[in-house]
Amino acid sequence: MNTTEKKLQKIIVSGKGETKAAAFSDGLSQVQKKVLKETSDVILRIEPKSVAVLAAEEQRYTERFLFFFFPRERVDYEVKLEIEVELLMINMGDIPFEQVNQAAPDAVSVPFLSKKM
Repeated sequence: MNTTEKKLQKIIVSGKGETKAAAFSDGLSQVQKKVLKETSDVILRIEPKSVAVLAAEEQRYTERFLFFFFPRERVDYEVKLEIEVELLMINMGDIPFEQVNQAAPDAVSVPFLSKKM
């Protein structure tokens, strides 16, 4: 019985960072969390097929120590990405589970009361 299934899914994530690479890395690191949150099946592999940049922003500002001293230029980057991923997963709805009744695992057994002395 083959229970694996391939599925294409589009995900929108965003990322922030002090460099362009850090912003992209932050966005891509959220793909797995978002995929796992949206499905109850077991994911075997997440493979990105395409990445589209929906928005890319560069924010510049001057930072000062104690409002007057040591001014420096700071840059923050923010990206919004649409990523198409191919998921290889085990469809849990297709697996027939057999019901077996057994004693409760938290039952108390006291060995010193059951032995004859």
